[in-house]
Amino acid sequence: MACVERTVLPKFYLEEVNYHVYQALTRANYKAVFTRVPRVMVEGFLKEYLKVDQVFGTELNVIGNYYSGLLSHEGLLVKYRSIKEYFSDARPDFCIGNSTFVDHFFMQFCKEAYVVDLQEDDKICKNEEVTSSKIMPRDKYPKPLIFHDGRLAFLPTPSATLCMFMWLPLGILLAIFRVVVGVYLPFKLSNLLGQLSGIRLRIKGTSLNLNPSNGHKGVLYVCTHRTLLDPVILGVCLKKPLTAVTYSLSKTSEIIAPIKTVRLTRDRKIDGETMERLLSEGDLVVCPEGTTCREPYLLRFSSLFAELADDIVPVALETKVTMFYGTTASGLKCLDPIFFLMNPSPIYYLDVLGKVPKEMTCAGGKSCFEVANNLQRQLANALDFECTSLTRKDKYLMLAGNEGKVGP
Repeated sequence: MACVERTVLPKFYLEEVNYHVYQALTRANYKAVFTRVPRVMVEGFLKEYLKVDQVFGTELNVIGNYYSGLLSHEGLLVKYRSIKEYFSDARPDFCIGNSTFVDHFFMQFCKEAYVVDLQEDDKICKNEEVTSSKIMPRDKYPKPLIFHDGRLAFLPTPSATLCMFMWLPLGILLAIFRVVVGVYLPFKLSNLLGQLSGIRLRIKGTSLNLNPSNGHKGVLYVCTHRTLLDPVILGVCLKKPLTAVTYSLSKTSEIIAPIKTVRLTRDRKIDGETMERLLSEGDLVVCPEGTTCREPYLLRFSSLFAELADDIVPVALETKVTMFYGTTASGLKCLDPIFFLMNPSPIYYLDVLGKVPKEMTCAGGKSCFEVANNLQRQLANALDFECTSLTRKDKYLMLAGNEGKVGP
């Protein structure tokens, strides 16, 4: 529950925060929230993102180390009674509630009341005066939402969750079909059948097929990292076999991968020799972020790739899904491609940028760090993303409490 509260729910809460309500909250020196939602599901978000001082909510029954899902002996939180007990004879300066009868009842106890009208689309009322409002924009978030976990890409309302369960049997069959098509059929045919099954590819770029300039080394494709299928999609679009290097990959993903995958050891010298050898054999794909990121941010690029190749082609990749995320930090990573392929119509955007000029590479006198940082900015500009200095280790420590290493 602590993991879900910290890594999954904040995304859904932030997307539903009323911006005017948030502005009103920021003006208060001391903030207390009373809610009938189970306290364990909201307390972390309210304190970390909205800087709430106290949270009072419905308490759940605990059996050992597990929540039973039933209410505790205290029952459902009664807002009016809780506020009276907390403030005693004092009256809060102002309170915010919705337009239900229950909230009107407890707001009479406050000096000034703000009412969010749930029957109106995005409206907030103050003393019967209605003013325009909207969901808080991303650039106004009190804290950037860069990492989050969980498989669901939609707000799990009852109707949306019902539709998901109805889709699940068909989605599993569709994912199996897409995997079989990608693994056992040639690129041209797998591309056609994949798109007929609902996968959408949006491709643009200066040139999709490039030949190495030095005659003996392959081309190094440097990609942003959105899912484990990034190198596969690039290979399908280029219509030629590629080799992908990975920092950690489950055995299942290696078995079903339709392209050659090679694990890196995190030893810079050994990994450099491995990539040098692979480049001498053909074209290579590397994702220098080292892990995936769902939001419009790029993690810090590892600079190792810049030392090895003369022909570097940056590739901007982005995905859009409607039902399931194809990435996870704390779940089973072997299911990542399956969940992505279970979406009714996932979209992959691929933009092959121009080959990096020689003067902007290590061969032109630039340091490997300058090359890596320059490519990070170039790809971020192409996708309208924001660059960060966060790393793979930061992501997994934040979401899973480990460094993200996958066993052999």
